[in-house]
Amino acid sequence: MSTKVSIFDQPKPFKMIFFIELWERFGYYGLQGILAVYFVEQLGFSQQDSFVTFGAFAALVYGLVSVGGYVGDHVLGTKRTMVFGAIVLAAGYFLMGFSILEPSFIFYALGAIAVGNGLFKANPSSLLAKCYEEGDSRLDGAFTLYYMSINIGSLVSLSLSPVIAASYGYATAFVICGFGLIASLMSYVVLRKTVNGIGSEPDSAPMNVKHLGMVAAGTLVSIFICAWLLQNIFMANLVLGLIGVGVVTIFMKETFKATGAARKKMIVAFVLMLQAIVFYVLYAQMPTSLNFFAIYNVRTEFFGFNINPVSLQALNPFWVVLCSPILAYLYTYYGSRGRDLSMPGKFTVGMFMCAFGFLSVAAAGLWFADQTGMVSVGWMVLVYLFQSLGELLISGLGLAMVASLVPQRLMGFTMGAWFLTQAASFIIGGYVATFSAAPENVTDPLQTLPLYTEVFQNIGLVTLGVAVVMAIASPMLTRMMSAEDEVHDAELVVN
Repeated sequence: MSTKVSIFDQPKPFKMIFFIELWERFGYYGLQGILAVYFVEQLGFSQQDSFVTFGAFAALVYGLVSVGGYVGDHVLGTKRTMVFGAIVLAAGYFLMGFSILEPSFIFYALGAIAVGNGLFKANPSSLLAKCYEEGDSRLDGAFTLYYMSINIGSLVSLSLSPVIAASYGYATAFVICGFGLIASLMSYVVLRKTVNGIGSEPDSAPMNVKHLGMVAAGTLVSIFICAWLLQNIFMANLVLGLIGVGVVTIFMKETFKATGAARKKMIVAFVLMLQAIVFYVLYAQMPTSLNFFAIYNVRTEFFGFNINPVSLQALNPFWVVLCSPILAYLYTYYGSRGRDLSMPGKFTVGMFMCAFGFLSVAAAGLWFADQTGMVSVGWMVLVYLFQSLGELLISGLGLAMVASLVPQRLMGFTMGAWFLTQAASFIIGGYVATFSAAPENVTDPLQTLPLYTEVFQNIGLVTLGVAVVMAIASPMLTRMMSAEDEVHDAELVVN
C-alpha cells in the first residue's frame, strides 16, 4: 500500500526559508528590472554600455556566491552569514536611493549589493538541503516550491518597480527594494526557532568575534573593489574569470578524489552546470535585449489598459508561480512511483522550451509585425511562458541537482559554484545583448525590429542545437547518476 505524498508536506524550516528568500528576491528583482533602463535614461549610458555594465554587475552578484557559501560552511555558519548578507544588502539598496544625488556613488551601492548577495544567496538553499535525508522523494518538489518563493517576490517587485520609478522616481523604487530586505530579516527573527539544530558546523558553536570582524572587514574592502571593477569592466571580467578557474579547479580536484558512483555523480553535476550556462545567457536577455524590445517594438495595450513595457518582465515570475505547483505535483507524484523524468531529461526539455521561446519571438518580428514595426503583447506572453518553463526545468531544479549529486561536505561550496555559472552567463549574456543594441538616438520601431529579430532568431537556433545535443547525451548521464543504485541493487541480489 503506497502512502500519498503531498508537495506541501515539508519540514518546519521550509516556511522560514520560503519567506526570507521571497523578500530578499523582492528587493533584488525590483532593482534588476529597472537597472539597465536607469543606466540609459538617468546616467546617459548607451545601450551597449548599459548591457555590458549590467552584465558585469550581475556577474559579480552571482560570482561572489561561492565565497558566501564557504563563509557559511566554515567561518560564521550558514544562518549567521545569511543574516549578515541581508543586512549588507539592505544597506546597498538604501544607498542606491542616495545615488540619484551623486551618480558616481551608484557603483559603491551596486558593490554593496553584489557583496551582500554573495554572502546571502547560497546559504538559504544550503540550509534547505540540510533538512532532507538522502533519497527523500520530496526534494525536487521542495526546491520547486522554494523557487516559487523567489518568483512570488520578483512578480510583485517587477510589476511595481517600473511603475514606481516612472511615477515617483528611481530613488523611491530603490528604497522600497531595501524595505524588502527588512521584511526578510523580520521573517528570520520571527521563525528562527524552526531551524534550531540545523546548519553548518560553525552554527552549533558560539559566535567567534574574531571571525565576524574578519568577515566585516573583508566585506568593506570587497565593496570598494567591486565599485572599482564596475568602472573597469575588463578587469571585472578578468577577476571573475580567475575566480571561475579557481572554483572549477577545486571542483575537479574534489571530483577526482572521489571514487566510483560518487565521482560519476559529480561529473554529471559539472556537465549540467555547463549546460545551465547556456540557459542563463538566455535568462540575461530578459532585463536587457527582451526588455528594450518590449520598450520599442511591442504594443502594450491590454484590455484597454496601457502597461508599462518594462513591467512585462513580470510575466516571467507570473508563469513560474503558476506552473511551479503543477510541476512540483508531477515530480512528487511520479517520483513516489519511480517514474519521474531524470534530472538530465528535465534539463533537456527545459532547453527545448527556451529555444521555442526565442524562435517564437523571432517569428513574431518576421511575420506578424504591423506596418509600423510593432508586435502584439501576446507574443511576449508566449515567449515568457516558454522561457519560464525552461527556467523551472533548469534553474528551478539546479539547486536540487546539486543537493542530490554532491557530498554534504561540499554543499555550500558547490551551491556557490552553481551560482558561478550564472556569473559567467551574465557576462556572456551582456555581450550577446549588445548585438541587439540600437544605434544612438534610434528609436524608430521599423529600424529596431530587424536588429531584434535577427538576434533572437540566432539565439533560438543555437539553443535548439544545444538541446538536441543534450537529448543525445541524456541517457548516458542518467546511467551515471543511477550507478550507485545499480551497485546497491546488485548487492541485494547477492545477499
